[in-house]
Amino acid sequence: MQILELSALELADEIKKGTIGVTEAAKASLDQIRKEDSKVCAYMTVDEDAVMKRAREVEEGIKSGRYTGPLAGVPIAVKDNICTKGMRTTCSSKILENFVPFYNAEAVDLIEKAGMIMLGKTNMDEFAMGSTTETSAFMATKNPWNTEHVPGGSSGGSCAAVAAGEAFLALGSDTGGSIRQPSSYCGVTGIKPTYGTVSRYGLIAYASSLDQIGPIGKTAADCAALLSVLASYDKKDSTSMKRDDADFMAAFKENPASLRIGIPKEYLSEGLDEDVRKGVEQAAEYLKEQGATVETFDLGFMEYTIPAYYVIASAEASSNLERFDGVKYGYRTAEYDGLHDMYKKSRSEGFGPEVKRRIMLGSFVLSSGYYDAYYLKALKVRAKIKQAFDEAFSRYDVILGPAAPTAAPKLGTSLSDPMKMYLSDIYTVAVNLAGLPGLTVPCTVNEKGLPIGVQLIGDCFAEKKLFLAASGIEKARGAWTLPFTGKETL
Repeated sequence: MQILELSALELADEIKKGTIGVTEAAKASLDQIRKEDSKVCAYMTVDEDAVMKRAREVEEGIKSGRYTGPLAGVPIAVKDNICTKGMRTTCSSKILENFVPFYNAEAVDLIEKAGMIMLGKTNMDEFAMGSTTETSAFMATKNPWNTEHVPGGSSGGSCAAVAAGEAFLALGSDTGGSIRQPSSYCGVTGIKPTYGTVSRYGLIAYASSLDQIGPIGKTAADCAALLSVLASYDKKDSTSMKRDDADFMAAFKENPASLRIGIPKEYLSEGLDEDVRKGVEQAAEYLKEQGATVETFDLGFMEYTIPAYYVIASAEASSNLERFDGVKYGYRTAEYDGLHDMYKKSRSEGFGPEVKRRIMLGSFVLSSGYYDAYYLKALKVRAKIKQAFDEAFSRYDVILGPAAPTAAPKLGTSLSDPMKMYLSDIYTVAVNLAGLPGLTVPCTVNEKGLPIGVQLIGDCFAEKKLFLAASGIEKARGAWTLPFTGKETL
């Protein structure tokens, strides 16, 4: 049995039956990291001794009945903006290069209580600002399907780790598509849950009203199982919500034939690669085969989503990142003359160009002369976007569309034109502005052998419908093979 080819749920089942040991699974993941990560560069930090110590503890815990959950014993990667007690958490930024938190994020505590094994911290765009994982201060992560291409971002390290067989599951964060877009580029499944479903306590903030932690896995069922672990009320997070419908695995008992699927005409208009358009059309056919109703409709507002998103996200970033000043923790410049000079030099040297660009943009739109003209107007547009989605979900259960306009671009082609990079988020940012759940599932590969995923968007708290639609696509599509197996991909 090839351990790495199993899904997370399959591995957990084999561990429960005793056919695979927890330490055996952890060792297989570490061996794969040693073998592949010099090429893929998915991980920022891996502590092999700590992984094996934890694996032995979990193995004993499963035998004693302490860990009984559906993912007990499964190795998982964690994005490097999610705090981990005693392990470096850098946000892939020089300003936090040596920061070691003294507490865990709530999401990390939950996966540990579920008996999962954290393998390490994954690379990302600096402070989650970017769409390619090239703005990291330390290295650029590569796409395991073709290492000349980007994995997407900002959760590119987490998605690449799953696609390369270096983790069975991963935690990412999604501010404007940062789970869904790299999941599409890397041929894995990822979901951004309804805002407030997963605690943001311990997630180092980029834009607080948009950020959300979510699962990345090989299959929709793996993501559903992990989301069931993560979804819980947390009094430490003022935006956390108590949900009584957190058994997301129940979705797989339903029939996709009951679903009404809408495809916005705007999502299939100019700017979309023909390969991606065919992928969306293929996914629509898959859902029709499962008995679902599929039709196109006018959603509207597409031209306003990118401007509204970048005004709001940059404004919140400029506020959130002011805490990194070189005083209490993080990078401090070596030479300075007085407090203000220390602030200025520490931030100038510690932040990368993309982070500086967004802080400056955010500070500008919040300034006294421009607040009403930009930030307040963006908030009004945000409300209109939510109204448009509300109207769409009065008619449809799920909205189907692309996760990105293209398959994964080549390394180095996006950073030269920031506006082009921003526009690559056109299909994903509206989901965050409206607080909705969105899921990306692999659909096909293009003629260059790069994966193309499609995005499924649901109404608030309708994750089960997304998992149901994703399972319908998976069933009609057939087996999906990731590149590390060396087998032919469907």
